[in-house]
This record gives sequence, structure tokens and C-alpha cells, in this order.
Amino acid sequence: MNLRRDVFQAIADPTRRAILLLVASQAMTAGAIAANFDTARPTVSKHLQVLTECELLRQEQHGREVYYQLHPEKMKEIADFLEPFRQLWEQRFNKLENLMKNLKDQ
Repeated sequence: MNLRRDVFQAIADPTRRAILLLVASQAMTAGAIAANFDTARPTVSKHLQVLTECELLRQEQHGREVYYQLHPEKMKEIADFLEPFRQLWEQRFNKLENLMKNLKDQ
């Protein structure tokens, strides 16, 4: 059965979020990624599969090694979703800051 996955299902898991943080700065092999976790390598491979299926990671073959790297364009989908919430909280914090300043000045 082929399940349709999206980026939000993928980032719901803390291990997958940790994998994204690992490969954010450099491409890594599955073995190098798995070495950072206390789980079985097949478990990490499953997480890599989910991240690849929803296109948060790309695979690139170098000889016999497969490297996983972040797909920044797909990460933008997450950032775009979060932006209205960020703006909302920024406005609320600015209002709170102004209120605190006014109370202090009184």
C-alpha cells in the first residue's frame, strides 16, 4: 500500500526532525546518520524513506554511497505555513512589550 505523505506528517516525528537538523549543514550517508541515534539502522532507514518520499530530503549517488541532503525548496512549504503564526506572536509580544514599558514609565 502506497501512502501519500506530506511534510507535516514527516516533521511530526522527533527523530525525523533530528535527521533534518543533521543534514541541514552537510550531506550524509545513511550509516553516518544512523550513527547519531540509539536505534536500529533499519529504523533510521525507514525515517529516511519517509523524509525522501515527502521530498524533504534528496538522495544523491556517489559511487556506491548514497548521500542524503536537505531539499530547501520543500522546507519552504513549512516556513510558509508557519509565517502567519510567527507574525501573530510577534505582534502580541510587541503589544506586551509596549504595555510593560508604559507600566514602567508610570
